[in-house]
Amino acid sequence: MRNATIRQLQIFSVAASHLSFARAAEKLHLTHAAISLQIKQLEDVSGALLFERIGKRVFLTEAGEILLDHTRQILQSLKEADEALLALKGLRGGRIAVAVASTAEYFAPGLLAEFRKVQADVRIRLLIDNRDTVTRLLVGNEVDLAIMGRPPAELDATAVAFAPHPLVIVASAAHPLAGQANVAVEDLAGETLIVRETGSGTRSAMEEFFQERSIKPRIGMEMGSNEAIKQAVVAGLGISFISQHTLGLELSAARLVILKVEGTPVIRRWHIVRHKNKHLTPALGAFWDFVLEFAPAYLRRLA
Repeated sequence: MRNATIRQLQIFSVAASHLSFARAAEKLHLTHAAISLQIKQLEDVSGALLFERIGKRVFLTEAGEILLDHTRQILQSLKEADEALLALKGLRGGRIAVAVASTAEYFAPGLLAEFRKVQADVRIRLLIDNRDTVTRLLVGNEVDLAIMGRPPAELDATAVAFAPHPLVIVASAAHPLAGQANVAVEDLAGETLIVRETGSGTRSAMEEFFQERSIKPRIGMEMGSNEAIKQAVVAGLGISFISQHTLGLELSAARLVILKVEGTPVIRRWHIVRHKNKHLTPALGAFWDFVLEFAPAYLRRLA
């Protein structure tokens, strides 16, 4: 492997992550032919087939999986060396890749904006997706850290809870249950629920809530966006189990109401999560400390 180039490893990492040469070409702004050539040259120097095609799908071979693990370590070490050298030179900059569970998109950009006020030279890449994808990004070392609900059990992670995360049941202001002082969970059995997609943390929390009470909710619609869910509830298409941190505008405009259902709000916790072996560069360490110190008060103001 001593004859492999860093560029070949970078291309291989992207192609292996997406299991697609076409997607790698798109991400790296190269031609499909250029990707194929670099992978072929890397296979020649490694003496092993790295990809195999079965039908229309591309898979990593055993050799490819082994090389991918080492490639990610190499590329991460180079990134950390870059950050360490910048710190040694007294430069304030640095780069951070942050993945955020989609429910946290309502406060994460504001949190990053506050961080930039004190660390203006740090460059931040923000990715927003559901829990399953955020977990995959952490496991694959494609991001430095994540802000999410429950930390993934499959990841050897360092995770710190930094703020409460209340989950509530909402309805339109015109809903018959909206004015009731107390709503029994059994009263929801006949209601149509509009829910997040499987794989989201909110969906998992909702399923646990009803399962603990031996109630099978009637799911009428499944949506991958909190915004779409809120608009559907406002339109009277059903009720929803949703994060209170997503409701600021709708509550203040009285377009939605939080139902006073027994056992709610369901309190989870927001966590900041990184791989246990992730090296804390100066930029990453500064952001980690900032979230733990600043985010609790910031979220209390949004509640």
